[in-house]
Amino acid sequence: MTVSVTGATGFIGRRLVQRLHADNHRVHVLTRSRSKAELIFPVKNFPGIVIAEEPEWKDCIHGSNGVVNLAGLPISTRWSSEIKREIKESRIRVTSKIVDLINDAPDTVRPTVLVSATAVGYYGSSETQVFDEQSPSGNDYLAEVCREWEATALRVNKDVRLALIRIGVVLGKDGGALAKMIPLFMMFAGGPLGSGKQWFSWIHLDDIVNLIYEALSNPSYKGVINGTAPNPVRLTEMCEQLGSVMGRPSWLPVPDIALKAVLGEGASVVLEGQRVLPARAKELGFPFKYPYVKDALKAIIS
Repeated sequence: MTVSVTGATGFIGRRLVQRLHADNHRVHVLTRSRSKAELIFPVKNFPGIVIAEEPEWKDCIHGSNGVVNLAGLPISTRWSSEIKREIKESRIRVTSKIVDLINDAPDTVRPTVLVSATAVGYYGSSETQVFDEQSPSGNDYLAEVCREWEATALRVNKDVRLALIRIGVVLGKDGGALAKMIPLFMMFAGGPLGSGKQWFSWIHLDDIVNLIYEALSNPSYKGVINGTAPNPVRLTEMCEQLGSVMGRPSWLPVPDIALKAVLGEGASVVLEGQRVLPARAKELGFPFKYPYVKDALKAIIS
């Protein structure tokens, strides 16, 4: 396949590009910063990868078999009103541009599939409810971002298969929430964050990459698919497992204030939480490599 990827220099994007490249697919990295992309995907390690800045996106998309849209400012950051606007606009703007370029393509060169990221933030937060793909949207800021983000992707030409992946908290070595949690654990001997009762809907980086990869090639993958592991845990359990894997005690709670200092208002994602199940992925028979958080953390920390 020839696949165009936005957000390719991000935490999930990097791993996806490596995987596509290793399997001999042609990859177009759609970026706003060629220099940043060239540092991450140097020619000697990634021969044949095309790095394209915005004016060249059109040529890349026309003639791609599939497009993966992962672009957006990370949400685990301090939120000011400025950043909140940017979190939303960065997602809507790129998604809108991609959709327009796909829709404007002549039928002969139009991609046949768009895999577009969204997030479990769509459901809002709850300590008691269980959410799957049929559940309604929440009413907080992140839910609003996700609704608009998805609505933008849904404008894509009806002949293009669209998979909307609502991604949970991605666990991996060199980025995402875990990279920010580990130093807190070292500092506070890592107990639960906040009350510890919150649900933590997580997924291992390898599994989310495999899910996106599968969605590119498998025609059954369409509509909304939750990108979360089948066994969400309460934050207390997540922290106990992380403590045990790291060989640190985990009885001393990490104060909300420490987490907010690291993540700012973005901490709400972790502090409020929601229990999201991947009903659709299970129906499709997607093979999770890491269904349990203990095994996921072991694989990452070891």
